[in-house]
Amino acid sequence: MDIATVIGSSWICALALCAVLGDAFLPFIPSGTLVILAVLKTAQIDGAPVVLGLGVAIASFLGDLLLLSLARRGAPSVQRRLEHRPQLAASVARVQQALDGRTTGAAAAMVVVARFVPAGRTILDLAIGHSPTHAHPHRFLRWSALAALIWAAYIVTLGWLNSHWFDTAWLSLAVSCTAATMVSTAIARIVRRNRRLVVN
Repeated sequence: MDIATVIGSSWICALALCAVLGDAFLPFIPSGTLVILAVLKTAQIDGAPVVLGLGVAIASFLGDLLLLSLARRGAPSVQRRLEHRPQLAASVARVQQALDGRTTGAAAAMVVVARFVPAGRTILDLAIGHSPTHAHPHRFLRWSALAALIWAAYIVTLGWLNSHWFDTAWLSLAVSCTAATMVSTAIARIVRRNRRLVVN
Protein backbone atom coordinates (compact mmCIF):
# COMPACT_ATOMS: atom_id res chain seq x y z
CA MET A 1 0.00 0.00 0.00
CA ASP A 2 1.54 3.33 -1.06
CA ILE A 3 1.81 6.48 1.04
CA ALA A 4 -0.92 8.29 -0.93
CA THR A 5 -3.41 5.55 -0.09
CA VAL A 6 -2.50 5.70 3.60
CA ILE A 7 -2.88 9.49 3.67
CA GLY A 8 -6.21 9.27 1.86
CA SER A 9 -7.45 6.64 4.30
CA SER A 10 -6.34 8.76 7.26
CA TRP A 11 -8.29 11.76 6.01
CA ILE A 12 -11.51 9.85 5.51
CA CYS A 13 -11.14 8.24 8.94
CA ALA A 14 -10.63 11.64 10.57
CA LEU A 15 -13.66 13.01 8.72
CA ALA A 16 -15.77 10.03 9.82
CA LEU A 17 -14.79 10.48 13.47
CA CYS A 18 -15.59 14.20 13.34
CA ALA A 19 -18.97 13.39 11.79
CA VAL A 20 -19.79 10.87 14.53
CA LEU A 21 -18.86 13.42 17.17
CA GLY A 22 -20.86 16.17 15.49
CA ASP A 23 -24.06 14.31 14.66
CA ALA A 24 -25.09 14.51 18.30
CA PHE A 25 -25.67 18.21 17.54
CA LEU A 26 -26.49 17.95 13.83
CA PRO A 27 -28.26 14.62 13.24
CA PHE A 28 -28.49 15.22 9.49
CA ILE A 29 -24.73 14.61 9.17
CA PRO A 30 -24.28 11.27 7.33
CA SER A 31 -21.94 9.86 9.96
CA GLY A 32 -22.88 6.24 9.29
CA THR A 33 -22.13 6.60 5.59
CA LEU A 34 -18.76 8.20 6.31
CA VAL A 35 -17.84 5.46 8.79
CA ILE A 36 -18.71 2.80 6.22
CA LEU A 37 -16.63 4.64 3.62
CA ALA A 38 -13.71 4.77 6.08
CA VAL A 39 -14.08 1.02 6.69
CA LEU A 40 -13.98 0.33 2.95
CA LYS A 41 -10.88 2.51 2.55
CA THR A 42 -9.03 0.71 5.35
CA ALA A 43 -10.44 -2.82 5.09
CA GLN A 44 -7.16 -4.23 3.78
CA ILE A 45 -5.07 -2.79 6.61
CA ASP A 46 -4.50 -5.30 9.42
CA GLY A 47 -6.32 -4.27 12.58
CA ALA A 48 -7.80 -1.13 11.01
CA PRO A 49 -11.48 -2.08 11.53
CA VAL A 50 -10.90 -2.68 15.25
CA VAL A 51 -9.03 0.60 15.72
CA LEU A 52 -11.64 2.47 13.68
CA GLY A 53 -14.45 0.86 15.67
CA LEU A 54 -12.90 1.97 18.96
CA GLY A 55 -12.41 5.47 17.58
CA VAL A 56 -16.03 5.62 16.44
CA ALA A 57 -17.26 4.47 19.86
CA ILE A 58 -15.15 7.07 21.66
CA ALA A 59 -16.25 9.86 19.30
CA SER A 60 -19.90 8.85 19.73
CA PHE A 61 -19.62 8.86 23.52
CA LEU A 62 -17.80 12.21 23.58
CA GLY A 63 -20.54 13.73 21.42
CA ASP A 64 -23.15 12.60 23.92
CA LEU A 65 -21.09 13.90 26.84
CA LEU A 66 -20.62 17.31 25.24
CA LEU A 67 -24.27 17.81 24.26
CA LEU A 68 -25.44 16.57 27.66
CA SER A 69 -23.12 19.03 29.41
CA LEU A 70 -24.34 21.93 27.26
CA ALA A 71 -27.97 21.00 27.88
CA ARG A 72 -27.47 20.75 31.65
CA ARG A 73 -25.78 24.16 31.77
CA GLY A 74 -28.59 25.69 29.74
CA ALA A 75 -26.33 26.79 26.90
CA PRO A 76 -27.98 29.58 24.89
CA SER A 77 -27.50 27.69 21.61
CA VAL A 78 -29.35 24.67 23.00
CA GLN A 79 -32.13 26.82 24.46
CA ARG A 80 -32.63 28.67 21.18
CA ARG A 81 -32.81 25.39 19.32
CA LEU A 82 -35.60 24.12 21.57
CA GLU A 83 -37.47 27.44 21.49
CA HIS A 84 -37.42 27.66 17.71
CA ARG A 85 -38.25 24.01 17.08
CA PRO A 86 -41.49 23.10 18.91
CA GLN A 87 -41.51 19.61 17.41
CA LEU A 88 -38.06 18.90 18.85
CA ALA A 89 -39.11 20.29 22.23
CA ALA A 90 -42.19 18.06 22.21
CA SER A 91 -40.07 15.00 21.38
CA VAL A 92 -37.69 15.85 24.23
CA ALA A 93 -40.64 16.12 26.63
CA ARG A 94 -42.01 12.73 25.50
CA VAL A 95 -38.64 11.05 26.01
CA GLN A 96 -38.36 12.59 29.49
CA GLN A 97 -41.75 11.15 30.43
CA ALA A 98 -40.82 7.76 29.00
CA LEU A 99 -37.53 7.65 30.92
CA ASP A 100 -39.20 8.61 34.19
CA GLY A 101 -41.55 5.65 33.90
CA ARG A 102 -38.98 3.02 32.93
CA THR A 103 -37.10 0.48 35.00
CA THR A 104 -33.31 0.57 34.90
CA GLY A 105 -33.08 -2.18 32.28
CA ALA A 106 -35.78 -0.65 30.09
CA ALA A 107 -34.15 2.78 30.27
CA ALA A 108 -30.80 1.28 29.28
CA ALA A 109 -32.44 -0.44 26.31
CA MET A 110 -34.04 2.86 25.33
CA VAL A 111 -30.63 4.56 25.27
CA VAL A 112 -29.21 1.81 23.05
CA VAL A 113 -32.19 1.84 20.67
CA ALA A 114 -32.01 5.64 20.36
CA ARG A 115 -28.58 5.26 18.77
CA PHE A 116 -30.18 3.52 15.78
CA VAL A 117 -33.08 5.97 15.29
CA PRO A 118 -32.54 9.10 13.19
CA ALA A 119 -32.10 12.06 15.58
CA GLY A 120 -32.77 9.72 18.51
CA ARG A 121 -29.38 10.36 20.02
CA THR A 122 -29.88 14.15 19.94
CA ILE A 123 -33.34 13.99 21.48
CA LEU A 124 -32.20 11.62 24.22
CA ASP A 125 -29.20 13.77 25.19
CA LEU A 126 -31.38 16.86 25.40
CA ALA A 127 -34.04 14.99 27.40
CA ILE A 128 -31.51 13.80 29.98
CA GLY A 129 -29.83 17.19 30.12
CA HIS A 130 -33.10 19.02 30.79
CA SER A 131 -34.64 16.44 33.11
CA PRO A 132 -34.87 17.60 36.75
CA THR A 133 -35.14 13.96 37.87
CA HIS A 134 -31.70 13.10 36.45
CA ALA A 135 -29.55 15.41 38.56
CA HIS A 136 -26.60 13.03 38.35
CA PRO A 137 -26.68 11.33 34.94
CA HIS A 138 -23.73 9.02 35.63
CA ARG A 139 -25.90 5.98 34.97
CA PHE A 140 -26.95 7.45 31.64
CA LEU A 141 -23.32 7.94 30.67
CA ARG A 142 -22.63 4.26 31.30
CA TRP A 143 -25.55 3.34 29.06
CA SER A 144 -24.34 5.85 26.49
CA ALA A 145 -20.90 4.23 26.46
CA LEU A 146 -22.53 0.84 25.94
CA ALA A 147 -24.73 2.19 23.15
CA ALA A 148 -21.71 3.80 21.48
CA LEU A 149 -19.82 0.48 21.52
CA ILE A 150 -22.79 -1.44 20.12
CA TRP A 151 -23.43 1.06 17.32
CA ALA A 152 -19.75 1.31 16.42
CA ALA A 153 -19.41 -2.48 16.28
CA TYR A 154 -22.56 -2.71 14.15
CA ILE A 155 -21.69 -0.04 11.58
CA VAL A 156 -18.02 -1.06 11.23
CA THR A 157 -18.89 -4.75 10.93
CA LEU A 158 -21.52 -3.94 8.30
CA GLY A 159 -18.98 -2.10 6.17
CA TRP A 160 -16.27 -4.72 6.72
CA LEU A 161 -18.51 -7.63 5.73
CA ASN A 162 -19.68 -5.93 2.57
CA SER A 163 -16.11 -5.02 1.65
CA HIS A 164 -15.37 -8.76 1.54
CA TRP A 165 -18.62 -9.84 -0.11
CA PHE A 166 -18.40 -7.49 -3.10
CA ASP A 167 -15.50 -6.83 -5.44
CA THR A 168 -16.24 -3.16 -6.10
CA ALA A 169 -16.09 -0.40 -3.50
CA TRP A 170 -19.10 1.49 -4.82
CA LEU A 171 -21.31 -1.60 -4.60
CA SER A 172 -20.08 -2.34 -1.07
CA LEU A 173 -20.86 1.25 -0.06
CA ALA A 174 -24.30 1.18 -1.68
CA VAL A 175 -25.30 -2.13 -0.07
CA SER A 176 -23.93 -1.13 3.33
CA CYS A 177 -25.71 2.24 3.35
CA THR A 178 -28.95 0.69 2.12
CA ALA A 179 -28.81 -1.96 4.83
CA ALA A 180 -28.06 0.62 7.53
CA THR A 181 -30.94 2.81 6.34
CA MET A 182 -33.35 -0.13 6.32
CA VAL A 183 -32.36 -1.11 9.87
CA SER A 184 -32.77 2.46 11.14
CA THR A 185 -36.13 2.84 9.38
CA ALA A 186 -37.42 -0.46 10.78
CA ILE A 187 -36.37 0.45 14.33
CA ALA A 188 -37.91 3.92 14.00
CA ARG A 189 -41.22 2.39 12.88
CA ILE A 190 -41.22 -0.03 15.81
CA VAL A 191 -40.55 2.84 18.22
CA ARG A 192 -43.38 4.94 16.75
CA ARG A 193 -45.78 2.00 16.84
CA ASN A 194 -44.96 1.23 20.47
CA ARG A 195 -45.36 4.89 21.37
CA ARG A 196 -48.83 4.96 19.80
CA LEU A 197 -49.80 1.82 21.72
CA VAL A 198 -48.69 3.42 24.99
CA VAL A 199 -50.59 6.64 24.25
CA ASN A 200 -53.75 4.76 23.28
